[in-house]
Amino acid sequence: MIKLFVGGLRPDVSEMDIAMLIGLYCNIETIKVVRDRATHKCKGYAFVETSKLEDAQRVISALNGESFKGNVLTIKVSEDEAPKAPKFNKFASKRSIR
Repeated sequence: MIKLFVGGLRPDVSEMDIAMLIGLYCNIETIKVVRDRATHKCKGYAFVETSKLEDAQRVISALNGESFKGNVLTIKVSEDEAPKAPKFNKFASKRSIR
C-alpha cells in the first residue's frame, strides 16, 4: 500500500469529499481524516491509501498545490514516522554502574 498525506483541508471536510476528489485519479483503499477528539472537526489533514505507486504519483501530479474548497492542498507520499527518542526524566533517580 502507498499512503498519501493530504494536507490543507478545511475543518468541515468529509471522507466523501476526499473520495470524490482523489477517486478521480486512483482507486482508494482507505481514507483516514484526522479529527479533533473534542470537536470532531478535521485537523487539516488526512491519509489516503492506494495500492499502486503509479496511482499515487498521478494524484500528486494532478492535485498537489491545487485549490480545494478554498484551501491549497499539499499531497505527498507519507513517510513512516521515525522512531521517537526516549524522553529524559530529570527527576529519575541516578544509578551508578559498577
